[in-house]
Amino acid sequence: MKPSFEQIPTAANASWSMLDRRLPEAIPFEWHHHPEYELTLTLNSRGQRYVSGDVRAYDDVDLVLIGPNVPHSWSSQQRLDPGQPHVALVIWFSEAWATSLTGLFPEMAGLRPLLAAARGALQFSAEAARQARPAIEAMVAEDQPTRLVSLLGLLTHLSRDACAEMILPAVGEGVIEDIRLQRVLEHIHGHYCQALTVAELARMACVSVSAFHRMFRRHTRATPLEYIARLRIGRACALLVQGSQVPVTQVAEAVGYASLALFNRQFKARQGMTPSAFRQVHRVRFQ
Repeated sequence: MKPSFEQIPTAANASWSMLDRRLPEAIPFEWHHHPEYELTLTLNSRGQRYVSGDVRAYDDVDLVLIGPNVPHSWSSQQRLDPGQPHVALVIWFSEAWATSLTGLFPEMAGLRPLLAAARGALQFSAEAARQARPAIEAMVAEDQPTRLVSLLGLLTHLSRDACAEMILPAVGEGVIEDIRLQRVLEHIHGHYCQALTVAELARMACVSVSAFHRMFRRHTRATPLEYIARLRIGRACALLVQGSQVPVTQVAEAVGYASLALFNRQFKARQGMTPSAFRQVHRVRFQ
């Protein structure tokens, strides 16, 4: 499944965007990506969070920062308070905005490690999220100048969270600027459920197979086949949770595995259990 490209709207009087999303029934699975960083606080909701090939359960007051062009989605299973909606407070800002901020203001230089680490994805600690929640909720009603000041304070607070956990390793510096690799990554994200060969991807990057391996691993910290497997298994997790009656063989075929044995082996290596066990665990967890 190709992640859709999401165009983030920005108001004429603002340099970044915020969305107060309230859903009475569910947060739907919407596999997408965009060039902006995304900071999302999820409230009164429990379900699955998908970030590239990583799938994890999320709970109330879940705060994550996702890097540019990283495919992601949420899929809710229940509301903690059935009388209130699922809430997602989402902040988007561009890499150029963040770079200008840290370059122009020495006081904000401390954000650089946070932004570098979040080029993959970060989950902030429960304590940091709890402390950040009032500020993020208050930003919804603030005017644009006040909201900007609040965002700078929020990012400074999060940059000091020593217990933040890396969800997805950060890709190497310059990956977005490298047109050849960006072209390859876009092709992989759009066709990872189809048969792909390293030789084909190397030709797309206009380099030899050996040079492509080195370039790809340097930027993504994974081999091309590992990267593709990560995307396939992440998508398989979504299909297993959402389609409880779909046979595992069909899930394997849908994400590009002709061999059920290979699918089972790679799934267990990444998730620590078989596809059938994964489905059963998450079915029981969210009943």
